[in-house]
Amino acid sequence: MAEETKESVGVEYWLKWQVGVCALIILIPSTVAAAIAAKRIRNKRGGGGDELRRSDLWVPCWSNLNPVWVCVYRVFAMVIMGWILYQMVIFAGFWSFYFYTIWTFTLLAVYFAIGALISAQECMMYVKGPVNVGEKEKLLKNKEVINGLQNHGYHDEASDKAGYLGNIMHIMYLTCAGAVLMTDIVFWCVLVPMLAGTFELNLLMISIHSLNAVFLLGDSALNRLPFGWFGLIYFFLWGAIYVSTQWILHARGLTWWPYPFLDLANPWAPLWYLGLTLFHIPCYGIYVLIVKGQASVCSRLFPNAFVRSDARILQKKAA
Repeated sequence: MAEETKESVGVEYWLKWQVGVCALIILIPSTVAAAIAAKRIRNKRGGGGDELRRSDLWVPCWSNLNPVWVCVYRVFAMVIMGWILYQMVIFAGFWSFYFYTIWTFTLLAVYFAIGALISAQECMMYVKGPVNVGEKEKLLKNKEVINGLQNHGYHDEASDKAGYLGNIMHIMYLTCAGAVLMTDIVFWCVLVPMLAGTFELNLLMISIHSLNAVFLLGDSALNRLPFGWFGLIYFFLWGAIYVSTQWILHARGLTWWPYPFLDLANPWAPLWYLGLTLFHIPCYGIYVLIVKGQASVCSRLFPNAFVRSDARILQKKAA
């Protein structure tokens, strides 16, 4: 047993041939994703890309819906998810953060926290302060004002930039879209059938692997954040950060892997790593289809009530 532990953390373990192959499987797509992300940032700074607007962060995609309800929904999701995380720490301790599922669940909770903060700030600001569209007391009551906010941005372009925190929130949203589906699909379709009879599902585990998707889908049905395949790069980087963290922890002496398929001692590890890397694409693709499907169906069924998140981009192309 001592020799096995020594091998699992010693130099011999990291000199196995599959370690180098797995490293390349993680490094190559991560490098490409980081390069694309850096290029997008440069394009936005140079004015060559479609810059995220502040109004995209808090104005709903439904013209008849008061923006306050988006804020209320995000606060509700944040509180429930925070309580579930608290219960998870009590149940399993801080070792629960050893799992990718809890990483993603926490990221989504932080997304809702930032979203609730921005929504609350903007709603309060334009109730109390002057605006360039309509009277301030009518902002959250007047249907025409809300339509103007959604279609044209709520005030001048100079002050309608999302800012650093807004862009971080958007990246979290894009990352969670793929990560939430991956954790839930792997759990319900792979781990539960594989480990049937060896453990019992409790309400906490069911909540963690279901409410994350429910809350995220609900937010997607309300918000007008731009969404597309470009978010896949952040999803790749999120997975690479998690795997790299696991490698660092094991290099420092930890011997237990939270997921058996991450164990580099397995000669089949390269196939597992390659499969997981490729699995990012369909997971993210499913969410792309959901968001695009919603936009396509709702814009046809409710043309006067639904505002597409890419309406501004489409207007630019048409012009």
